[in-house]
Amino acid sequence: MQRWLAFLLFVIAVGTALAMDFAGPLAAQDAPGQRRYDLAPRPPSASVPVAQQSAVRVPGETFRDCTDCPEMVVIPDGEFDMGSNDSDYEKPVRRVGIARPFAIGRREISFAEWDLCVAAGACRHRPDDHGWGRDKQPVIDVSYDDAKVYIAWLSQVSGRTYRLPSEAEWEYAARAGSATPHWWGREVGTGRANCSTCTAQPARQTMPVGSFRPNAFGLYDTAGNAAEWVEDCWNETYRGAPKDASAWNAGQCRQRVLRGGSFGSTPAAIRSAARFRYDKDVRYYANGFRVARDLP
Repeated sequence: MQRWLAFLLFVIAVGTALAMDFAGPLAAQDAPGQRRYDLAPRPPSASVPVAQQSAVRVPGETFRDCTDCPEMVVIPDGEFDMGSNDSDYEKPVRRVGIARPFAIGRREISFAEWDLCVAAGACRHRPDDHGWGRDKQPVIDVSYDDAKVYIAWLSQVSGRTYRLPSEAEWEYAARAGSATPHWWGREVGTGRANCSTCTAQPARQTMPVGSFRPNAFGLYDTAGNAAEWVEDCWNETYRGAPKDASAWNAGQCRQRVLRGGSFGSTPAAIRSAARFRYDKDVRYYANGFRVARDLP
């Protein structure tokens, strides 16, 4: 009898542990004007080697294509209103469809991830960390052209085709179902992001990736910290932009778009719709990036 009771307790304990392993953290709470997504980021089972994990991904799932590859999160398909009426650069507001799920980095690429590319001899540029530290700090002082070199190396070592997100994909992922200026609401508040006035005592430098609560899709630092390169050429407005979520590969292609703002930005510049640009070969101490890739 005691053996059967012990066995029953063991089964219950294992079942509870498995349920906790696959449940993942709770999804973010709804913000005003935000569409609810039941997406709690779910890590792949630690018992399954990366190379053997299923190629079929579901929205909210997190994964890595190799041990040192960036952590990715699966973004669902859907539609959203891109842009805003707050700036001429963000007009006209238009409905954009995301035809199929895609994967995007949960965090900005870190110095630790960049330095692996340097150590491999693929990335020849070793950015200055300005004394703020490397490791989990977002890589900065990298140009659009530098980001493309890293992405080519990452694609080679992982066996998957990585890329920069399109501007539409970036905004869709950053909004995470919200229609407010920031994914958490209308006001910037405090303690939500790293920007010039986002905390009582602004850091005035980058902070480790993932220092603040993620949005409803499980993405960190889509507002502030490091501004992020996307694939699109710069255009003054959205007139003539692609009707789907593809990158806009026409316009002032010497200049490329950055999204999300940085640690030095005002609250207005870290809105989900805010956009600006730099020459694609410019390295600036507030600019970084995150990666994306298509799913089978």
